[in-house]
Amino acid sequence: MNPPKSGKRLTGEISSLVVIAAGVWLGWQALLQPMKERLPAPMAIRLAPGSAQVLARAAEAELQADRPENAAEVARASLERMPFNVRALRVLGLAEAREGRLSLADEILTLSGNWSLRDDPSHAWLIEYRLRRGDYGSSFAHADTLARRRMDMHPRLFNLFNAAALRDARSVPALVALLGRNPPWREAYINQLYRSEDGHRIAATLAIALKDTPAPFTTAELGVLYRQLMSRGWLPVMSQVRSTTNQPTRDSLLVNGGFDTQETPAPYAWRLHTGAGIIVELLPDDLREDTSLRAQYGSLALDPLAEQFLQLRPGQYRFRGEQRRESGKEGTGMNWAISCFESNQLLARTDLPATSGGWSRLDATFTVPASGCQAQWIRLMPAPGQRRTTVVGWYDRLAITPQP
Repeated sequence: MNPPKSGKRLTGEISSLVVIAAGVWLGWQALLQPMKERLPAPMAIRLAPGSAQVLARAAEAELQADRPENAAEVARASLERMPFNVRALRVLGLAEAREGRLSLADEILTLSGNWSLRDDPSHAWLIEYRLRRGDYGSSFAHADTLARRRMDMHPRLFNLFNAAALRDARSVPALVALLGRNPPWREAYINQLYRSEDGHRIAATLAIALKDTPAPFTTAELGVLYRQLMSRGWLPVMSQVRSTTNQPTRDSLLVNGGFDTQETPAPYAWRLHTGAGIIVELLPDDLREDTSLRAQYGSLALDPLAEQFLQLRPGQYRFRGEQRRESGKEGTGMNWAISCFESNQLLARTDLPATSGGWSRLDATFTVPASGCQAQWIRLMPAPGQRRTTVVGWYDRLAITPQP
């Protein structure tokens, strides 16, 4: 006959059994959680019929099977067990939408979208629903939520913005307000606009509309826009964007004629060329320590040394500045040439002095014709002559002014 167990020993054995039972239960729960997510919904329900998580999955499966009434019923059962359940709430909202109760669906999906910025189906439905109703501000706000997280959705969302802007002018202020907050996807959106002709129009519209927002087009963004418009020959649009944004300033017919270091959007900024035997840079002049344009080339150079795009209206103008030759044999030099953008018709030309020396004036008058010359180039061109030599010239304080 076994002796009776002491109270202390019995308590120890009971404690051990409790620990073992707790371990088994915890192990089962650890196994159960992934099974709830990975098993098919019917099997998961048999495994854990009271789980809000499993019921939400089952509701989702019912909706995918196009049984919205069943989906709504199961989703409500899930919400009863776990009220703050985004998945079940979203399924309930989408089920109501399938049944045609759109106002109720809007309320429910707005709540699920507010509960989770990561609930993509809720935001996607809200984007489309509010877009159809003309509520562009709210639609684009939900699109912004997706665009910040889902780069893979950028093409679809950007196409949505573009289609709305082209179809209804009322959508543009909402798009401008969104871009004016400088979202992280803004650069990608603006860049894709240049893939189509309609996109170019939208980009020009946005550049004008964003000028008074906290995030207007940057110098670089304007430079890309101007060059895109120039390549298409949309010169009046370029002029309109420049006039409205005042970038570069409207009163500067020739920009940065003093060759200071200032930001100017291309192609209105100076473009300094480089190449074999060509050195063009901004340096302090040896004689007066004022930043000037120094151009150097070998005798075989034929391409422009520097250039700037102009948009002068028809009429008479005067081109002035200062220049000096540093080196170069007689019969060689360089000249400023102003010509029409469309036809390359020469309007004016000034030559570098024949001999080296101090600074001297350059001066030329010219007329922009009334037709066929909506824009112009001013270019510094080499004039190598017949001898091999290195030519160096300096230029400063250039300006173009209208004449009466």
